[in-house]
Amino acid sequence: MDFSTRHIGDLIKDRNIVLKNADIATTHGFTQVPNFILRTKKLSAGDKLAFAMLLSYAWQNDFCFPGQQRLAADMGITERSVRTHLKALEAAGLLAITQRGQGKTNLYELNLKPKRR
Repeated sequence: MDFSTRHIGDLIKDRNIVLKNADIATTHGFTQVPNFILRTKKLSAGDKLAFAMLLSYAWQNDFCFPGQQRLAADMGITERSVRTHLKALEAAGLLAITQRGQGKTNLYELNLKPKRR
């Protein structure tokens, strides 16, 4: 079956989750979050959302550099909460943060391979 020529609605029509207006929703892209991130008990819901937001910014790159203010606004939380979630992702080995200098946003490198324990 050639999935590349099929409409997303055709691919999911036999499932028990319905995506209405999938064409409109996907025109601005969408973010796929690895299942190991979604299912881990070691990360909070906020940690998982922060990871998903970083993935959405890095859509076609291996890194991204949004400011914590933008992350907070997009996630609907405080900048302090953003820092907490980023630290948790860093401690889990899923995120590397590089400071780029005074007045510049940090560089975030996402690791899509789970850390072995």
